[in-house]
Amino acid sequence: MTYDRRSLLIAATGAAMTAPAWVRAEAAEPTADPIPGILAATGQPALTWVGVGTKGVEASGFGGVRRIGAADKVAQDDLWHLGSNGKAMTAALYGRLVEAGRAKWGATVPELFPDLTIDPAWAKTTVEQLLGHRAGVEEESFMESGWLLAAHADRRPIREQRMDLARTILAKPPAGTPGAYAYANFNYVIVGAAMERILNQSWEDGIVTRLFKPLGIKSAGFGAPLGAQPWGHYLDEPVALGKPAKLTPVDPAGLADNPPALGPAGRIHMSMSDYARFARLFLARGDGVLKPETVERLVTPVPGAGQAYALGWIVIDKAPWAGGGPVLTHDGSNGMWHASTLVAPARGQALLVASNGPVETTAVLRLMQTLRRQRLPAAG
Repeated sequence: MTYDRRSLLIAATGAAMTAPAWVRAEAAEPTADPIPGILAATGQPALTWVGVGTKGVEASGFGGVRRIGAADKVAQDDLWHLGSNGKAMTAALYGRLVEAGRAKWGATVPELFPDLTIDPAWAKTTVEQLLGHRAGVEEESFMESGWLLAAHADRRPIREQRMDLARTILAKPPAGTPGAYAYANFNYVIVGAAMERILNQSWEDGIVTRLFKPLGIKSAGFGAPLGAQPWGHYLDEPVALGKPAKLTPVDPAGLADNPPALGPAGRIHMSMSDYARFARLFLARGDGVLKPETVERLVTPVPGAGQAYALGWIVIDKAPWAGGGPVLTHDGSNGMWHASTLVAPARGQALLVASNGPVETTAVLRLMQTLRRQRLPAAG
């Protein structure tokens, strides 16, 4: 596997997010532990999950190995890469700044960056449009021009890297169509750069001190987890129908994640019990860390046609098992890990699933579908 190919895999985080079709499925499912069978069928090294209620973790499960070719099994408190599921955390951090009087909803790009030279076409673009992927931000041309490789090699201070990217994008008119849904990681890098300017500290330091610590999250870090932890895995070859995938572990000390500049869009790892603390915000009306009205803002889709996307969440209007309310969902992957989240606020329950292998094995999809049918069946 070459350096270029691995970089392209990492760039897959920017793939367009759409609502999974299985969220409306209603078929009954047996209650036996599904993990061993899914691992055997897919070739995935390991899977983990937690079921969350309004008071915290209600159930959990895990199985498999930390890396293929080794006997080291995954453990209860292992760390899992969440990929783009970290976007909802970046949005929640902005909500915390609003509550502290340091930022405001509806802030326009010129208000977020008063010291930058900004193209007039961005004059009315709001922070919500950035967080909702409706600002017209486009990143494909950057990837095609080698930005990802250059970002991996960039040794400048991280705040400088993010501000430089924001400056480059905002100096020209939007390359995409403002108002149209177009999933792009750079939206969150721009908002991250704006928050770094407000806080005069890195996004990493800001989210730890202003969101994770108030939530009691202690295991969070950035990039691939180091030490005695699960490793990510990449595909050796395309998945053959009906056969387990052939995967290779990726040393976390090497090129095992997106470049640091993409942090606000998806470089967070943490334990599943800590991830449950974050998910509980959306089941317990902010859990005393966010105001209920802030939570409502975070889960309200940004107006526009196409995919209903709020601030870090895909929103599905209704599902028969969701207690009559909307469903919040999101997937995250850097090409070597996969995480999926399903939140039913009206029912007061959430399911969080993660793996240390790529999306293509469909292992996370299978486990989430099974758990949803087992634990959140349609009422009566």
